Amino acid sequence: MFESQAFAGVIKVQLQTSAKDQLRTIIARVERLEEEKAALSADLKEVYAEAKGNGFDVKALRAVIRIRKQDENKRREAEAVLTTYLHALGMTAEAEAA
Repeated sequence: MFESQAFAGVIKVQLQTSAKDQLRTIIARVERLEEEKAALSADLKEVYAEAKGNGFDVKALRAVIRIRKQDENKRREAEAVLTTYLHALGMTAEAEAA
């Protein structure tokens, strides 16, 4: 019985060491990804600054990018709802003509 208890203790130490190594690896990966994310964020900021310098409306660019990310069907549905609301409030060309 003493041998099995000693063996269980060795396994526990190995598992703890393995878990520690795994934790260190995960932390290192997350830190590396956070650094990459910060670098990408800085790159995006540069591109938007360049676009602004060339006379583009950054707010409109962000809206276009957000729209392009959407599923086409969901986008069309959202546009239809928006058009309905604008029409109901008299804020569309058709509503103004009527």
